[in-house]
Amino acid sequence: MRRLSLLLSLGVVVALTVIVIPALAAGGGTTTCNGSLAPGTYQRVVVPQDGVCLSDGPITIRGGVFVHQGGTLVFGNEENPVHTATISGGVHATNAMTVEIHFSTINGGVDIHGGSGPFGGPFDVTYNTIEDSTINGGYNEIGYDGFWNGFFRNTVHGTVNFNGNVVVDPDGNEVQTNSIHGNLNCAGNDPSPQQGDSEGSPNHVTGQETGQCVGL
Repeated sequence: MRRLSLLLSLGVVVALTVIVIPALAAGGGTTTCNGSLAPGTYQRVVVPQDGVCLSDGPITIRGGVFVHQGGTLVFGNEENPVHTATISGGVHATNAMTVEIHFSTINGGVDIHGGSGPFGGPFDVTYNTIEDSTINGGYNEIGYDGFWNGFFRNTVHGTVNFNGNVVVDPDGNEVQTNSIHGNLNCAGNDPSPQQGDSEGSPNHVTGQETGQCVGL
């Protein structure tokens, strides 16, 4: 699935090369990103309904990232291990298609609620993956219903809640090789959080592991 993720990411970059860099919206320093987000510093970044926001960085965001229904966010690439984004104010997604973040620092936590189903969007299939990032403030992923889901090699200062995520791929909901300075709580996921084909290692959790993530 990791190879599929890379190919899909490359495909969408090619498909969207004609889309111009988003302009800074009037009022409040909010940037509406529907296309390529250029290197630089931003206040609040919003991915509109059904929009697609891509960036290879380096970017600094001071007022949070907000992904609206049907939106797709892709920051960085697992094949390019350079720091992509520093985000303050957290990452917040509601019924998004895909949230993909690599090699970034996120201050204010991550909250992903719901999804837009397993099919559709720029990749034809939907997936979430947060990888190789530092998250200060915890991670909540609740009720995602995409095709695949992964959470790898992150350092989290706060509790991880991974609940009610039901994905199509039986190899989905892979949660591995994370260092979690807090609790790891998992319930109601299908499939249960697992190693899958990630070849990852068990998570290091300083707090409690509960539910489906006991011993993961």
